[in-house]
Amino acid sequence: MDEILYNVAEMMALSARTAPKTKGEDYITIKILKGKEIKDLAEKMEEYGAATGKPNYDRDARGVKVSPAVLLLALNNAKPAGLDCGACGFTRCDQLQLKREGNEFDGPVCAWRLVDLGIALGSAVKTASLFNADNRIIYRIGVVARREGMIEGEVAIGVPLAATGKNVFFDR
Repeated sequence: MDEILYNVAEMMALSARTAPKTKGEDYITIKILKGKEIKDLAEKMEEYGAATGKPNYDRDARGVKVSPAVLLLALNNAKPAGLDCGACGFTRCDQLQLKREGNEFDGPVCAWRLVDLGIALGSAVKTASLFNADNRIIYRIGVVARREGMIEGEVAIGVPLAATGKNVFFDR
């Protein structure tokens, strides 16, 4: 099953890459983890949760540990869309140049680029669903993967995959 799930992760990556993006500009970074990278990620998730006192990093790490593949998606060096819509909190896109390092992610980020990330994630998990692969979009995976340099970007999210009799990502 592990190789099959790795192939599903590759199909998910394809879906994320080809998902529609604002103005046709692609700022999505994609990486697939397997083997030792997954074990390292799970350990670092447990450590981060313990060090910060933030709940559920250990719980999500348990799901990651039993995953043969983890898809990472990140928004990387995303430029403002130039729409001057104000959704990011600024009146004009040219005011969105000052980047700050946040606790877990960097920002501010153009709201439309975040929508792009969401559409890419939705496309990826739709593909996992077509292959009946258990999965779940997990914010905490992205936090730690980004901190550990497993993927670059201002915002990152992870999707672990498994194939068991009961979806391990929903045993909470």
